[in-house]
Amino acid sequence: MLLIQVKLIEGVFTALQTQEIIERFTDAIVEIEGENMRPHTWCVVEEVASGEWGIGGQTLTTDDAKALARGSVAADDAT
Repeated sequence: MLLIQVKLIEGVFTALQTQEIIERFTDAIVEIEGENMRPHTWCVVEEVASGEWGIGGQTLTTDDAKALARGSVAADDAT
C-alpha cells in the first residue's frame, strides 16, 4: 500500500483541480509501479489555512499563492 500526502493552501485550488491532482499523482505511481498498484494507492489532500504556510521565514496566503500562479507578485512583495 502507498500513501501520497499533498498539502495545499486553502482556497487556491478548486474541487475539480484537487481531483485532478489526486488522479495525476495516482497515475504517476501506476506508471512507475504498474496498474496493480492503483487500488492500493491512497492520496490524501490537506488544506492549510491561509497565512499558516511559510517559506523563507515569510507567511504565504491564499492571495500570495494565486498571484504566484498568475506569474505576478503579491501586494506585500511589491513594496
